[in-house]
Amino acid sequence: MKEICYTIIGAGHGGKAMAADLALKGFAVRLFNRTAEHINEIILRGEIELEREDSTHHMGRLTFATSDIAKALDGANVIMVVVPASAHGNIARLCAPHLRDGQIVVLNPGRTGGALEFRQILNKLGCSANVIVAETATFIFASRSTGPAQARIFAHKNAVPLAALPAIHTGHVLETVREAYPQFIPAPNVLYTSLDNMGAIFHPALTLLNASWIERTKGDFQFYIDGVTRSTARMLEVLDRERLTIAAALGVNTRSALRWLKDAYSAEGETLYEAIQANPGYQGIKAPRNLRHRYIFEDVPFSLVPMVSLGAQFGVSTQMIDAMIQLAYVIHGTNYYQRGRTVEDMGLKGLRVNEILHYVQEGRGRSKK
Repeated sequence: MKEICYTIIGAGHGGKAMAADLALKGFAVRLFNRTAEHINEIILRGEIELEREDSTHHMGRLTFATSDIAKALDGANVIMVVVPASAHGNIARLCAPHLRDGQIVVLNPGRTGGALEFRQILNKLGCSANVIVAETATFIFASRSTGPAQARIFAHKNAVPLAALPAIHTGHVLETVREAYPQFIPAPNVLYTSLDNMGAIFHPALTLLNASWIERTKGDFQFYIDGVTRSTARMLEVLDRERLTIAAALGVNTRSALRWLKDAYSAEGETLYEAIQANPGYQGIKAPRNLRHRYIFEDVPFSLVPMVSLGAQFGVSTQMIDAMIQLAYVIHGTNYYQRGRTVEDMGLKGLRVNEILHYVQEGRGRSKK
């Protein structure tokens, strides 16, 4: 058994896949889920069946699975949070009393502003433990849950940016997790990982623009291959330009979606449509079965709304992003502007760009409460 002990928080498709993958690599792995019933079979079996990209099946044996957060965190070196971004705040509140000096918390991914909000909550709750909070720009796998104790990995991403808050601790986090995931690469800071958020560009728009097809077929089509036409891809390109403009206003030089597809999956093309269609990692991934899906209820309030909030603070127009939020509002009857993550939640309200950069780089000029 390798020395680093991992706790995975969340037993959805990503959490189960990561827990099994780490266990198969020889690490001690605990799996936490807030609802015990959801992990009953994993508790009974003590393992998760993982189907890899080559269609082989492997059994990843866990140290234990539990719904007791204190037990899950006790003695863990690295805490991998693999839950929808809508749960980040609740997980921060659950963890705060039980975190200990030296632990590393990584949000996989942070969506937009996840690490900033997580740290803000720990501060407000008076968590005095010397822990590092970090986030990735995207989840390291394309994966799906295939049963109560089963998961499938369709593809590993080649490179996934990771940043700690503040960025002076990024090297330590990468060194700690390198044996498990050498695909993690250093990002300049959490502004980069937040604004390199490709789920914000792909997930909500493709779900909303394919709403009738999803409802008619219950998701029986390939989400990225069949669901992306030249017209929908052009809309994605406009969304992507707005994201890049927000990043530029904050001094962040992030990648276009086209470049990201090449870096993450080695998928190339002259246009976004061509690159998506050329991506083997998207083959076989079905669309959501219905519109009550995390691609809307997670990605709209916790990926798109914080981008709009940042854009508003720094004078960037977000007309296409706003259009996606409004469509989600109509379909779900939910005001995601009110529910979503804002600059205030991230501790950035009223800060100038140079103050924000000092905070995310070095921890100086701590966020205003």
